[in-house]
Amino acid sequence: MKRILESMRRAGVIGINHRNSRYTLRCNPRHLYPLVDDKLRTKRLCQEAGIPTPKLLAVATHQHAVQALPRKLAAYDKFVLKPARGAMGNGIVVLTGRRDGKFLRSGGRPLDVTDLVYHAAQIVSGLYAIAGHPDAAMAEELLVTHPALAEVSIEGVPDVRVIVYRGVPVMAMTRLPTVSSRGRANLHQGAVGVGIDLVSGMTTHATLDNLPIRRHPDSRALLIGRPIPSFDLAVDSAVRATDQTGLGYVGADIVIDAHLGPVVLELNARPGLAVQLANRAGLLPRLSAVDASFRPERGLDERIALGREIASTSSSRRGLVYVA
Repeated sequence: MKRILESMRRAGVIGINHRNSRYTLRCNPRHLYPLVDDKLRTKRLCQEAGIPTPKLLAVATHQHAVQALPRKLAAYDKFVLKPARGAMGNGIVVLTGRRDGKFLRSGGRPLDVTDLVYHAAQIVSGLYAIAGHPDAAMAEELLVTHPALAEVSIEGVPDVRVIVYRGVPVMAMTRLPTVSSRGRANLHQGAVGVGIDLVSGMTTHATLDNLPIRRHPDSRALLIGRPIPSFDLAVDSAVRATDQTGLGYVGADIVIDAHLGPVVLELNARPGLAVQLANRAGLLPRLSAVDASFRPERGLDERIALGREIASTSSSRRGLVYVA
């Protein structure tokens, strides 16, 4: 344990308390949280700025509106039903087609219309919402995995998370669905986290359940040394979307759709810290470097260039060491 703690200290790894006290509480005004805690508000914010998001197919904001969802979604075989105010992937149902009058979930599991309505009713009641507040059930188009990522994404669509601090991208990873995660790109549900070099856009290190791996657990495809398609555009979208919120410390989740390119899936005011394990590097040196060189007048391109410069310098130092 002593070796692990020393390795983490040298690498500048931050924990939840450090993140909360020094970054989220200091840089994210509480009154702005609803802009990212509510996915419908985030979507409108991005659309107003011309930033692509998944197409919204239907919304139910009250229990009486839930019964109308099957009619509103009758023309669609593939979509994602999710809570507008959910977190950590809870409550998300991925529907990939229909058969014998039933919807098919990722992996081919059937879901009849009654169960779909019941799940939407649970969402609206606040079962999956942050703090259990009343919620909205929203159905979005099902995005399509980019061919370059198909063999490392099983039963679902991967995303790219970019940590943006004071308008500067500082670290990124891609989260890859697995059979265990049931097509969801959430690490705590069994997805794979793979670090991305901010300069080259190439994958560097991979983790599953916080332990290092080199191959996808299902397809056995190699995870390291893969280029992320449209990565520059994904970083650009992440920073521009964050700029719209007024928040200083954000995790932006971007999907590289096969047809649409990078689209903003959601923004997080309390992004998790597993991105450090995926990159085998701590966030602290990069966040401190942003503070040391911060100038509010920097434009978008200049801030992105600064993030890459900081990441390049940080990556040249000794990284986090895994201890079995």
